Amino acid sequence: MIYRYTLLLLLSLIFSGCNKPDLGRAPLPDNYEESINEWKEYRVGVLTGPTNWLRLHAIYWLNEGVNTFGSAEENNITFPKGTIPDTAGTFTLADNTVTMDVADGVIITHDGEPVSDFTLFDGENRPRVQHKDLEWFIDSRGDDHGIRLYNKDNPKADAFDGFPFFPLNPDWHLKAKFIPNSDSTTVTVDNVLEEKVDLVSPGNILFEADGQTHEMIAFEANSGLFIMFNDETNGDETYHAGRYMIIPFAGEDGYTILDFNKAYNPPCAFNTFTTCNLPPPENRLEIAIRAGEKTPVEWEGL
Repeated sequence: MIYRYTLLLLLSLIFSGCNKPDLGRAPLPDNYEESINEWKEYRVGVLTGPTNWLRLHAIYWLNEGVNTFGSAEENNITFPKGTIPDTAGTFTLADNTVTMDVADGVIITHDGEPVSDFTLFDGENRPRVQHKDLEWFIDSRGDDHGIRLYNKDNPKADAFDGFPFFPLNPDWHLKAKFIPNSDSTTVTVDNVLEEKVDLVSPGNILFEADGQTHEMIAFEANSGLFIMFNDETNGDETYHAGRYMIIPFAGEDGYTILDFNKAYNPPCAFNTFTTCNLPPPENRLEIAIRAGEKTPVEWEGL
């Protein structure tokens, strides 16, 4: 009897051990530090791209009807001084469409060809136009429509070499378990404008840190799983509204790598003309994750 009980207990422990996720610190690839440095360089390149976040100059919201634009202050919309003639033309918002009428002698192009009377928004399409170092298109938020303007002549963006970063810490390179949803699941999150946004979640991520097991909601992304999270460094060492990550899709064994050394700032941490989604309550971690990007300096955010 004692032998039988001992055998059953032993089998129970074996099977329970088999069901326990294999979490914790993941082995590092041989070129780990080099790969992190390459990721940092890639991020700098993306952020400083001709029409990316560091060169987004402004969003000018349009009034219903005719809106004059140019570099002179008396215009309804004033572009940066010296970047375009004082009087460059008009934008007209009517019936949920936006048209542009270009002033005589001003060259504005679309796909390299000059335009004069041009539809910037027909309710669906948002073609881009250029004038020298300026590029713009229509941005919409609900029923509001505005000119999203990029200025490629930006010495501050040219000099950007990355945000402050915690020292590389292999302890935050973690093996995580992907727990898929049985059906397509939509999660409602807030954004910085206090709006509600529905995002598709394919499942959750389970991981261990600081001796505890944690779980976060993952969202769809083209290149992997998208994670938005808060932790106890927010507001002090890192951006107060949280940080983002893209992690690899899970392999056939259901596991992936959760590398907080690649945690990065959302655009609203360094540009006021952005609309960032905020981490859901389930992704608010009660641990301090001192890895990845810190709060941006010399860049204004929301």
